[in-house]
Amino acid sequence: MAEITAALVKELREKSGVGMMDCKKALAENNGDIEASIDWLRAKGLSKAAKKADRAAAEGLVAIAVADQGAGETATAVEVNAETDFVSRNDLFQGAARQIAGAALATDGSVDAITAAKLAGGETVQDHLTNLIATIGENMMVRRAAKWTVANGVVASYIHNATAPDLGRIGVLVALESTGDKAALRELGRKIAMHVAATSPLSLSPDDLDPAAIEREKAVFTEQALESGKPPAVVEKMIEGRIRKFLEEVVLLKQAFVMNPDQTVEQLVAETAKTLGAPIAVKGFTRLALGEGVEKKQDDFAAEVASMTGQA
Repeated sequence: MAEITAALVKELREKSGVGMMDCKKALAENNGDIEASIDWLRAKGLSKAAKKADRAAAEGLVAIAVADQGAGETATAVEVNAETDFVSRNDLFQGAARQIAGAALATDGSVDAITAAKLAGGETVQDHLTNLIATIGENMMVRRAAKWTVANGVVASYIHNATAPDLGRIGVLVALESTGDKAALRELGRKIAMHVAATSPLSLSPDDLDPAAIEREKAVFTEQALESGKPPAVVEKMIEGRIRKFLEEVVLLKQAFVMNPDQTVEQLVAETAKTLGAPIAVKGFTRLALGEGVEKKQDDFAAEVASMTGQA
């Protein structure tokens, strides 16, 4: 039997939004396994959080650069981290983020390739950041990046919570392949990018969704359905319905479009293709939210939990 520590209770409470005692019971029932405990809480209808995300701590900027290549386009989104929000408003840091995103256009889009890329002055991105660290006095790094290229069409972009043009806290790229009018494609792509910023879908289509995510949801729904006491045939249909609803919530093309919930994103694309007289394929998307997945310290909270659970 795993020891149910105050730290475990704290972590589960932060991720699930459930009360301390229920968290402690869930951990006890699942031998201290956080992920299993979250599923247990959800199955019991106790969890307030259907989606889990680590608390964001990193500051800095997400920068976007787009290169028009005639019939097609290439675009990059790069997350450049610093220690404080104050630095994100620094002109030197903003200039560096823009340069890094621009340099990323000529790379394969990986962090290693970007940090090794040369800037206009001849120094590498990593050397430039090192010099900037000495100047500003905060640690900085290129944490994540993405690159999309289409031979025909556009890679539309959107920055949410913009600090300056092409710089902000959430950056989205949407790649649309089509021979249709580029201005109309860009307008469609920007609308979809805004939708992605708001809904944070897990995949483009059902086929792209991690099978493990579907199986996990199915297991939770199955336990909930079985606890209803309904006949097996009814339970099976309940599970099918909930999985279908789950896909509508997390798959981009199946989601209700935020600007017009009466149509899905897939229907919006089909409607626009009909208007333009040219097929449109959504090739993919990237959503980078600043600091996503980086933990932030919570002063005194661990001590509070420890005292309440008798661990202090």
